[in-house]
Amino acid sequence: MKFKLGDFVRFVDEKREGYVTKIIDSQTLGVTDEDGFEIPVVVSNLTSVHGHGTVAAEIDVPKPIHVNIPSIAKYENGIYLAVANDNKAGNVVHFNLYNQTPNTLLITLNTERKEKFAGSFHGAIEPNSAKLVYSASLADLDIWPEFLFQMLLFSTADVKPLPPLVLRKKFRAKDFSTDLKELPGTTQKGWLIRLDEQLPLIDAQKLKESFFKATDQKKTVPAPAKEIDLHIEKLRDDHHFLEADEMLQIQLNHFNTAMDGAIVHHFDKIIFIHGSGNGTLRDKIHKLISKNPQVKTYMDARKEKFGYGATEVVFK
Repeated sequence: MKFKLGDFVRFVDEKREGYVTKIIDSQTLGVTDEDGFEIPVVVSNLTSVHGHGTVAAEIDVPKPIHVNIPSIAKYENGIYLAVANDNKAGNVVHFNLYNQTPNTLLITLNTERKEKFAGSFHGAIEPNSAKLVYSASLADLDIWPEFLFQMLLFSTADVKPLPPLVLRKKFRAKDFSTDLKELPGTTQKGWLIRLDEQLPLIDAQKLKESFFKATDQKKTVPAPAKEIDLHIEKLRDDHHFLEADEMLQIQLNHFNTAMDGAIVHHFDKIIFIHGSGNGTLRDKIHKLISKNPQVKTYMDARKEKFGYGATEVVFK
């Protein structure tokens, strides 16, 4: 017998029930019981519980379901992927593809992990409706495969056919750093990601005008504080979901903005609090400071307070 994520199951050899929250391999599943503990269980030791859902045809390939979605006025026409929490099965999330267009969507979904491919879904999604295309455990996000969507938009109207869409999506922790929101047409909460969003068109005339702006139309540079704290937790609330290189770039951008502001407003000096850590941020900003022609000198700032975790910059 084969199961899918979210199935409610009963142990054969003991009085225990729970939800399938992880597919460990073809013979072993992770089952979370009523106490919240996830237990590895051999498939042969499980049976489905009548009335708590149907058994899927294949492991890791959810059975497609059709969901009628009412008009969604607050969302633009487009193709969205809604990642919804399972209300009962712990970390399990379900991927529903929303076709918020006037066309019928013909779609295939393949997944790729370590150069190995698997077909996960194929079918048609009518206008203003959705279908379940995939399920996964949020706890295993680091090993999720890359998603490859191939789509055709079909219409019986007298309109020029749109070109096929080929979309790749690799999910990262930062994709789920925002607050959960109520998904359109349901009472479930989750994350809504637009798949077909196009780059904005460039207005050639406005671009041309931007090169010939009068010199008095300069952007106002705000005056920074006398002490700038570059610790990432002071700059971003979602720092837990950022990669190391992303955090460093944010810190350097903040440093550069403060330096420009200090120079424009004729500061005598400014202090940057970068911490000691592994020294990467300190070395980067010291290199930038040493190349700035407006800098007279720089030194460790107030060692009695910051130790070697802050740098004072003195301007000419």
